[in-house]
Amino acid sequence: MTEQRWRGRPGGSERALSEAYDTALLDLDGVVYAGAGAIPHAVEALEAARGGMHLAYVTNNALRTPDAVAEHLTELGIPAAAGDVITSAQAVARLVADQVPEGSRVLVIGGEGLRIALRERGLVPVESADDDPAAVVQGYGGPEQPWGRFAEAAYAVARGVPWFASNTDLTIPGARGIGPGNGAAVEVVRIATGGRYEPRVAGKPLPPMHRETVLRTGARRPLVVGDRLDTDIEGAFNGGVDSLLVLTGVADPAGLLAAVPEHRPTYVDADLRGLLTGQPEVTGSAEDGFGCGGWTASVAGGALVLDGDGERMDGLRALCAAAWTQGGAGACGAAADKALARLGW
Repeated sequence: MTEQRWRGRPGGSERALSEAYDTALLDLDGVVYAGAGAIPHAVEALEAARGGMHLAYVTNNALRTPDAVAEHLTELGIPAAAGDVITSAQAVARLVADQVPEGSRVLVIGGEGLRIALRERGLVPVESADDDPAAVVQGYGGPEQPWGRFAEAAYAVARGVPWFASNTDLTIPGARGIGPGNGAAVEVVRIATGGRYEPRVAGKPLPPMHRETVLRTGARRPLVVGDRLDTDIEGAFNGGVDSLLVLTGVADPAGLLAAVPEHRPTYVDADLRGLLTGQPEVTGSAEDGFGCGGWTASVAGGALVLDGDGERMDGLRALCAAAWTQGGAGACGAAADKALARLGW
């Protein structure tokens, strides 16, 4: 991890990130696409970044197969092969296979991506709690997931069958906005079983997903690229690698200012074009204020203060340094909203 990250400010890089790192571990939903359509600037940025680094796509969404994801990316104008895609379905399938014998039956609550990943590990997907499963695996099944599937999971979990989840993201971004994710579905099963059971989780930010990603990509100097503080950025933190937060999905500037240490990215940029440039250095100190571009951010009287002019991302980087040094935007008063409003947020 960069030294600057530990000093409580966004990091700087003289080189373009696509040249400074050998592999981009890119989240998909909210970073590359939202629903069926590409995020603005994603296609062009990734095409340019491809000349300097390997692109791998790492998603907590267990619904689709790597083949289907690669096909979707290619249709959007981002050439990709199935081997470039790593899903939480693959990570949780490895986790289950490490715990139960080959050929075991596994009750699947989720989509085809999860079923294929389990078969690749020599496991047998089944549909009912009465099929004598050795494990229950729950992954995102899409907005049309039948309610009865949650009941099957609850029946099996209540009988003591080991419970696994691909991920516990409460939300998932789509073309129409933010919808409930697999974590919300996991909560349904948890509530139905009286809150007495906890699933073993494979997806970001937990180690099984990082392990799966490293095994499949062979990355030696990876950069995690994501839109969520609690999965992408925390996953990078847990894996000891650098990260780039893009503001095209779930995370917003206010949440970034309030981020706890494990949710603070190494770099922050508006979108994937941030891969193609260096990252400006944040200078200064808590005593003298933090500068980036034409902006200076400080804390006065317990409130965030922003002075100057320039690119708004530079202003946000300076504000991050001031807020993180003071323990988060919550410690800096309502003036954080005023400072962000000055930057157009």
